[in-house]
Amino acid sequence: MPEQWKMICRLKDMPVAGPRMVQRGLAWQDLPGVALFRAADDTVYALLDTVPGLGGPLAHGVLREKNLIGPKNSWIIELDAGRLVAPVQAMARMYAVRLLDGRIYLDLKELNVPASKAEQALAGSFALLPHVQMA
Repeated sequence: MPEQWKMICRLKDMPVAGPRMVQRGLAWQDLPGVALFRAADDTVYALLDTVPGLGGPLAHGVLREKNLIGPKNSWIIELDAGRLVAPVQAMARMYAVRLLDGRIYLDLKELNVPASKAEQALAGSFALLPHVQMA
């Protein structure tokens, strides 16, 4: 497997309905992490832990089939498309996931790309990219 792919955990160690968090951040500032969710069919989804357009953590959601439902049904994300469908429409930031021999891998190069204009400004001003840490 190319060096850009980092093993996160074994599939069997990941709870069905998740979440499992992968932390990101500059040395002096925490950035939104990546929330991993495992569906009943063993599909694994990786999304930036921010509800698009609304704010707040995705990790507070509950996985129901292929949808992530916010507390008290406050929002719904269709995970196959990464689309927030209620209460407004927006796209979630999704990350590539590879399953190989029962292990879950994420692409480090993709994870280290700033997730917002604010992160880009921070990374550019300090000539640093966010650093992925295992939670």
